[in-house]
Amino acid sequence: MPELLIELFSEEIPARMQQQAGETLLRLLTEALAPLSPKDARIFTGPRRIAASLTLNDMVPGRTLSERGPREGAPDKALDGFTRKHGITRDALSLQNGFWVLERDEPALEARTHIAAVLPELLRRFPWPKSMRWGAGSSFTWVRPLRRILCLFDGTVVPFALAHDEDNGHHLSTDTLTEGHRFMAPGAVAVTSADNWAHTLRERFVMVDAAERRSVISKELAALAASEGLSIVPDAGLVDEVAGLVEWPVPFLGQIDDRFMDLPPEVMQVSMRVNQRYFALRNSDGTAAPRFAFVANIKPTDGGALVVAGNERVLRARFADARHFWDLDRKQTLESRLSALDNITFHAKLGTQGERTRRMVRLAGLIADRVGAPKAECERAALLSKTDLPTGMVGEFPELQGVMGGYYARHDGENEHVAQAISEQYQPRGPGDTVPTAPVAVVVGLADRFDMLAAFFAAGEKPSGSGDPFGLRRAALGIIRLIRENGLRLDLVEIFTLAAETLPANLQNAPDLALLPQFIAERLRVQLRAEGARYDCLAAISVGNTDTDIVRLLARAQALQNMLETEDGKNLLATTRRAANILRIEDKKDGPHEKTPDASLYTQDEERTLAQTLDRVEPAVETAFAEERFTDAMRDAASLRTPLDHFFEAVTVNAPEPALRLNRLHLLARLGRMTRLIADFSQIEG
Repeated sequence: MPELLIELFSEEIPARMQQQAGETLLRLLTEALAPLSPKDARIFTGPRRIAASLTLNDMVPGRTLSERGPREGAPDKALDGFTRKHGITRDALSLQNGFWVLERDEPALEARTHIAAVLPELLRRFPWPKSMRWGAGSSFTWVRPLRRILCLFDGTVVPFALAHDEDNGHHLSTDTLTEGHRFMAPGAVAVTSADNWAHTLRERFVMVDAAERRSVISKELAALAASEGLSIVPDAGLVDEVAGLVEWPVPFLGQIDDRFMDLPPEVMQVSMRVNQRYFALRNSDGTAAPRFAFVANIKPTDGGALVVAGNERVLRARFADARHFWDLDRKQTLESRLSALDNITFHAKLGTQGERTRRMVRLAGLIADRVGAPKAECERAALLSKTDLPTGMVGEFPELQGVMGGYYARHDGENEHVAQAISEQYQPRGPGDTVPTAPVAVVVGLADRFDMLAAFFAAGEKPSGSGDPFGLRRAALGIIRLIRENGLRLDLVEIFTLAAETLPANLQNAPDLALLPQFIAERLRVQLRAEGARYDCLAAISVGNTDTDIVRLLARAQALQNMLETEDGKNLLATTRRAANILRIEDKKDGPHEKTPDASLYTQDEERTLAQTLDRVEPAVETAFAEERFTDAMRDAASLRTPLDHFFEAVTVNAPEPALRLNRLHLLARLGRMTRLIADFSQIEG
C-alpha cells in the first residue's frame, strides 16, 4: 500500500503540547482518510514539528448514494427545494416506498485527490490548547507560526494550499521540503518517504522519534552519573519535558559550588527543575551530590566546556536567590507567622487560611483521641501546618509547601514529631508516593483532607465529571491510603460530622455534606479496581450497610472474595442467585413472601435440613460479624452449599399445593435475608 507522510513544521512548540498534538493529528487523519483504509499509523513529535505516516489504499472505491427526499404527495415547494439543493430535475428522482429518492453513482476517486480535498480543512480546524495568529492576510492559527507543510503520497507531493477565498493562508502550500537542526544543519532539504525523511533529518541532527530522545536522555544521563559514582534523582516528567525541548540531546554534568550545599536538597532540586530544567544527582548514600546534569540541544565543538561553564554560572545565580529566601525565612519563627494566615484567603465562602488552621487544630485533636496519637503534638503540628505559606521560599516555589515548614520547624526547635508531621502533611501526593506512618503526621494529614472535603462539599464545590479543580478526588484517595496502610479504625461519618461542625454556620447543614461517605466509597472502589482487586465484593458488602470503617469493610470484602474463590463459595453464589430469581418471579404474582416458614408444613427431608442449617448458620454468622471474625462468618455461610444443592435437586418450590408452595417460598425468603447479612450477591460479577 502507498505511504502518506505529512509533516507540519513550525516555530518551537511547547513541550507539554507535543504528544497530544501528535495523537490529535493521527486521529483526525484516520477519520478524514477512512475511505482509504489507513493502516500502520505512526506519529512523530518534536520541538519544531509534528508528523505522521500511514499507509493507504490508492483509490477511494466508487459507490451508489441514495438520499430520501419528500414524501409522495408533498407540496411542490418541498420537492422543488430538494431538487434545487442537489442541482437536478424531477426526472432524476424515483418513487420508493412512498418517498421521492435520489440515487446517484459516485465514481472512484484517486487517493491523492481525496487527500488534497480533506487536509486543508483538517489543518484549519486543528485544535490546540492555545494558538496564535501572525502576519497579515489570514485568520489561520497555529500553536506557533507554521512555516512548512510537507505532504508526500507514494513518494510525490500532494498539492494543496491553505489559501481559502480572500484568506491567503500565509501563502502556505505543500512541498517535499523539511528542515534540519536550527543551528547545526539549518536550511531546507527534500525527502521522498517517511524512512528517507527520518534518515535525512538524523543526518541533520534531528531525532524525529520522541521515545528515542527520551531513551537517549535517560541512558546517557545515567551513564554520566555512574561514571562518577553518582545517580540521577528519578524524574520521568522532567525527562519527557526535556525530550520536547531538544532535537539532538547532548547530556552534560556541571558542578555545584560548595557554598550552596547546605541548602535543603529539595530546594536545590526544585530550583534546578523549575528554573533551568536541570537534573539533580545524589551520592551512593542518598545524600545530595555537588553535581547537576543538563541536556544541551547542540554538540559543542569544544567538548562542552563553554556550555557547562555558562550553565554553572546561571545556576549560581539561581541558588543565590534560594539562599536569600532560606536565610531570610529563618529570621522569623513559624509561630510568629500565624497572624499572617488571616490575610490569606482559602476560599471566598470558607474564609482565610487562619480560619482553616483553627478548624484543623480542633479536628486533629479529635482524630488523635480516636487513634491513640499524642493529642498535644497533633494540635501543635496542625496549628503550624500552613505557616510556611507566607514564607519567601514557598512563595517562589509553591511545590515546597510543607517541606519548608518542616525545615523551619526544626530550626525553631519544635518537637521532631511536629516538624515531621508538617513536612509530611501532603503525603501521599500521588499513587507512587509514600504514606506517612508516624502517628502525628498521619493525624495531621487526615485532618487536612477531612477538612478540605467537608469544606468544599459544603461550599458546593464538589467534583463534576472530569473537573476537579481543588483536587478533592486526590484528597479522598489520600484519606483511604492513610487509613488502609496504617490500619486505622475510624467511622468516616463521625469524622465528617465533626469536620462540618467547625465550618461557617451557614454551611454546617449543607445538603452535599451527606454525599461525602459515598464519595469516599467510590474512590475506594476506583483504587481497588486499579489494584486489580475484586471491587465487586466491596460493592456487594456495602449494599444496605451503613458501616464506614474502611479497615472493617475491606476485611469483610476480602473474606467474601476468598470464599467465592472456593468451590463451595462458587456453588453457594449460583444457588442463592437461583433462589433470588425464583423469588423475584413469584413475588410479582402474589408476593412478597417474607413470612416465617412453618416447620409443620415441611414434607421432605431436604426442606428440614435446609431450615435446620439456617437455624445454625444465621446466629453463627451474626456472632462472627459482631466479633469481626469475617473468615469464620464466610466459612459458616459456605456450609449452606450442600443442603441448598440437595434442596433444589429434590424439592419443587412451586408445588401444586398452595400451602406447600408458599411455605417453600417463605423458606427461600429466609435464606435471602440470611445471605444479605453477608452480601448482596447480585452485585457480584460473573
